[in-house]
Amino acid sequence: MNSHPYAFLALFAAVALAFPLILLGVAQLWVRCFQAAKPGPIKNSTYECGLPASGDSWIQFKAHYYLYAILFLIFDVEVLFLLPVAVTFTSLPAGALLAILIFVLLLAEGLVWAWHRGHLEWK
Repeated sequence: MNSHPYAFLALFAAVALAFPLILLGVAQLWVRCFQAAKPGPIKNSTYECGLPASGDSWIQFKAHYYLYAILFLIFDVEVLFLLPVAVTFTSLPAGALLAILIFVLLLAEGLVWAWHRGHLEWK
């Protein structure tokens, strides 16, 4: 059985393209068959615990809170990636140590960038 060396890759690419397209087609058919009735003014009205909405629903949040959260998540994930490295540090090959060094330097660069842009100052 002599097949082409790239036949598996072609099959894999075909399945990778067909699977989401089939799921999107099924979802489109589902929506067409089971779509709810067209919304009207009563259906589009805001519903809060059985009472009509009162006041303005627009609340402006400062983006700094989100930036602090994103920076926390980035450096929290860094610790999760560095923990296994710290456990097996003495048995790692040089290539793994170089990869971790690049990872730490990229994150340090992001920290320096955020610091110089003033994103770490509480306002």
